[in-house]
Amino acid sequence: QVQLVESGGGQVQVGGSLTLSCAVSGYTLPIYAVGWFRQAPGKEREFVARINTSGGRTYYADSVNGRFTISRDNAKNTVYLQMSNLKLEDTAVYYCSAAESFRAVSSENYDYWGQGTQITVSS
Repeated sequence: QVQLVESGGGQVQVGGSLTLSCAVSGYTLPIYAVGWFRQAPGKEREFVARINTSGGRTYYADSVNGRFTISRDNAKNTVYLQMSNLKLEDTAVYYCSAAESFRAVSSENYDYWGQGTQITVSS
């Protein structure tokens, strides 16, 4: 059973920085990609960033491109989301997710999800 455990959430002021971690464990089949999604109150879940486990190619939502950086540490089976220049609209619950195939990625129907971690940006 694949498990994703997020950490690093909290409260930060506008313009501040925060780094989320996602520890991935329990997989027997290769993971195709690990992604971050977020959901703000009253809004639908939205894609934030993704990193392919093979090759390390990264993808970002337009709203975070240039401010967020997704990276991985294969030795630690951990994926990070470095967030800088945070804005009020970045406030949300952030979820780490893992996809076993390109199909799961393309449909944003990832196979495994973490429990989520709250990020609150205040003025």
